[in-house]
This record gives sequence, structure tokens and C-alpha cells, in this order.
Amino acid sequence: MDGTRFAPSWLTAGPIAHRGLHDWTQGVVENSLGAFQAAADGGYTIECDLQISRDGEAVLFHDDTLDRVMVETGEVKDFTLAELQCMTFRHSSERIPALQELLSLAAGRVPLVIELKPQWDGETALASRTIELLRDYRGQHCLMSFDPDVVAFVKSSSPSTTRGFITDGAFDQSYDQLAPSLRRELRTLSCLERVEPHFLSVDMDLLPWAPITQLRRMGMPVISWTIRSSEQAALARRYSDQITFEGFRA
Repeated sequence: MDGTRFAPSWLTAGPIAHRGLHDWTQGVVENSLGAFQAAADGGYTIECDLQISRDGEAVLFHDDTLDRVMVETGEVKDFTLAELQCMTFRHSSERIPALQELLSLAAGRVPLVIELKPQWDGETALASRTIELLRDYRGQHCLMSFDPDVVAFVKSSSPSTTRGFITDGAFDQSYDQLAPSLRRELRTLSCLERVEPHFLSVDMDLLPWAPITQLRRMGMPVISWTIRSSEQAALARRYSDQITFEGFRA
């Protein structure tokens, strides 16, 4: 892996608001314009998640399905942007935004850490649409994914875009559905050789983890997730260069 170029310093300059600065008790839900506005107003870097709609738009949503946070059910990719934006959150009057709305809201005021949610099927439509929308965006931003094929696509299609690889070690049973060769890449981090990330985003529960510690010593920036208390933040900062937080003010 080429270690000559890592993420710019803005990535680790300040705490990163996980899915925006959301608070269900106040009707401000994750990955909503309200959560992004609150994060920007607080001067926090915004972390967010992208899924693809049926008509090929990049939408701000974490889960593959609507079931956890919406009144409606079904897979996000089975609905158009217009249909998704007519749907109702369980605890808020917010609606599902498109990426272009976040770009207009942020307008370069704070950095954006954008996760491309994996589909594990080689599909590149989401990454392609995201890169297209970001082409003329002048604010600080980066793209990252759990899926090394997605990160490799970003590398080849937009090499100047700061890219990151996300890892939780791939030890969960949900990874058993993947091909053995891909699982091995994820669990040994051998995929880093081909995706050449500029930074790593690491599950706090993994840290300290020897491979990550070694890469960090070589200069690779590491951000950790998801930090939910000041006590956990103090621990995370021992093993990472910046935290991705929620549920408190970092």
C-alpha cells in the first residue's frame, strides 16, 4: 500500500457528528436536514450515509430498509426519490433528503464525511451519482465505505477525492453471506493494498487492534465510531485521531 498520501488535516481537526447532530426527543432524526443544520451550527464535521433510490438518486439514509425509523416498510432502493420524500418518520416531521440538499445546506461551512452504504453486489450506481454531484462542490468532503470494491471504484473514477475504508473487523455473522475470498480480505485488511485509502474509519470496539495500530504509526489517519459518552471519547482518542460521536456534545 502506498503510504505517501494520507487524508488532509481537516478530517481529524474536529469531532464528527454521527448522522448529523440528531436528537429523537426533539424530533430531530438521524440523517435529516435538521440534524445536519444542528451539526453545522455547532461547527461539527458531518458524517452521513447514502443509499440509492430506484431512480438513481443518492439519498441520505442509513439502513437498507425503511422499517426501523419510518412508518413505511420496504427496501430504500425499491422507491423513487419522490416516493421516499413523501414518507413519514416515526418520531419527526422531517423527510428523507437527497444528497444535493445536504450540499446546499452545508455550502462548505463544515466538512462532510460521506459513507456509501455497501450492497456487496458490484453495483457502482450510488458511487457514480455521488461523484457526479460532488464534482462541482467546493467544500471539504470525503467518501468512505465498508465495501472495498466501492472504495476501489472511487479510487479509479475520482482519484483526487479523499477516500476511506470502514472496518468493524467483519467478524459479525452478517458477513457470512459474502464470498470467502471477500471475507478474508475484510478480516485481514489485505483489501487495503488495492483500495489505497487515505484514512480508516474503525469500530471503537476493535481498538486497540494491532493492524490498525501499525498503520497509524505509519501515518494513516484513523477515525473511530460510534462514541456515545465523554468517557468513551477519552479512551477512543488514545487509539484514534478523531471521534465520530452521538448522544452527547463532544
